[in-house]
Amino acid sequence: MRHYPVPGAVPGVAKSLRGFFSPARLYDGGMPTSHLLYLHGFRSSPQSMKARKVAARVQALHPEVTWWCPQLPPSPREAMDLVMQGIADWPRDAMAVIGSSLGGFYATWVAEQTGCPAVLLNPAVDPARDLEKYIGEQTGWHDPADHFFFKPEFIEELRVLDAGPLRQPQQYFAVIAKGDELLDWREMTRRYAGARIRLLEGGDHALSDFDEHLDEVMAFLGFL
Repeated sequence: MRHYPVPGAVPGVAKSLRGFFSPARLYDGGMPTSHLLYLHGFRSSPQSMKARKVAARVQALHPEVTWWCPQLPPSPREAMDLVMQGIADWPRDAMAVIGSSLGGFYATWVAEQTGCPAVLLNPAVDPARDLEKYIGEQTGWHDPADHFFFKPEFIEELRVLDAGPLRQPQQYFAVIAKGDELLDWREMTRRYAGARIRLLEGGDHALSDFDEHLDEVMAFLGFL
């Protein structure tokens, strides 16, 4: 498996979720997922808790899968250029994407471009609006020494990446917490109407209880 190093303990073996719901990959008789992309959120990194847990699960139970969680540059345009170049040779009928927060917005764009299934974790719906107040000097969540400047032109880059209506809502699974302190759960559920939604009572933006949802996330992508 090609992947970034994953420090920390490996989660336990997943429970069988056969019959719980139909994996997205089975809706159209597609191939099993062989390539998995994870896109982190604003100011985040591949060292995020959720990225590390998914990576550890893939490494432990699906070592044959190609895993990629890139460090995304601050520019949305450059971020998506990086991603599309990185997945250029990936099989469209056997790839999937997971995105958290801003990464969920990006994952939606990638899914609409490629037709692949997507899992969205408290996804940003209108980051052009929400991130305008962050224009200026910023630091990374996982490394305070990591400084970057969020430029005014990045707002327009985000507007350009708005994917519009979902062409195949059944290809999406959104985990949304009503207790998200940064994003409005109502806006998220409206954006992903028609998709499979796990609406959590309480919770938080980081999905601190992600362990409780990891099996369902992986099952949706066909990792049964």
